[in-house]
Amino acid sequence: MTDSLLVDRTDAVVTLTLNRPDAMNSLDVDLKEALRDTLAEIEVDRSVRAVVLAGAGKAFCVGQDLREHAGILERGSTELDTVRAHYNPIAQRLASLPKPVVAAVRGTAAGAGASLALLADFRIGGPKTTFLMAFANVGLAGDSGVSWSLPHIVGRARALELLLLAEPVRAQQCYDYGLLTQLLDDDEQVLPTAQEFAARLAAGPTVAYAAIKRELSIGTAGTLSDALAAEAQAQAICGATGDHRNAVTSFVAKQKPVFEGR
Repeated sequence: MTDSLLVDRTDAVVTLTLNRPDAMNSLDVDLKEALRDTLAEIEVDRSVRAVVLAGAGKAFCVGQDLREHAGILERGSTELDTVRAHYNPIAQRLASLPKPVVAAVRGTAAGAGASLALLADFRIGGPKTTFLMAFANVGLAGDSGVSWSLPHIVGRARALELLLLAEPVRAQQCYDYGLLTQLLDDDEQVLPTAQEFAARLAAGPTVAYAAIKRELSIGTAGTLSDALAAEAQAQAICGATGDHRNAVTSFVAKQKPVFEGR
């Protein structure tokens, strides 16, 4: 384990906190490897039913640690191997995690930090929340899934604008564009609100949540036939769960169902 990523668990909710506040939670190799490996563990841990992704201090995450990156460039490496070794696996796991992910976006989310936030299922921010697609400002294209997530959220034309101009998007505009799914009046409430919301999700039918996430991934990228096949498979899985049976029984008995994620 490393101090650069804090892993806290409350019941079925795990909070992952990027913990490099003096560097605005920029992503060095140590933090990227910790996040990649921890997400892999969470992916198969059925006792974890929801995840919160947060940043320590005043920023969510400003993306790649450029001081570390400058040293790599000075040594003559220009291949950006970190994209395949770190960013791609992190993005893939965040997007496909079979449980809800809530990003507590307090302060700035820039570059890969913005990309990772956009892969969460829900993004909660406050008055000082800012998104910045900063890649072009350092002569790079987007990474960490932003070419997939951003146009899905804001549309291709807006995504092109945000990536090419690479200008800050302030809190209210973030909410208007859909970069934030919830905008609070108080930055200090961003994390506790995200954790409370994640706890609510963790108490829900998490097998169905995972199936819905998979359906949407297939449905938005494929044909109607692809979507129908995915829905049939999802319903076959969900229909066999105890959660489904208990929910139907509770409905008939006019009781509130209790979901156990199985």
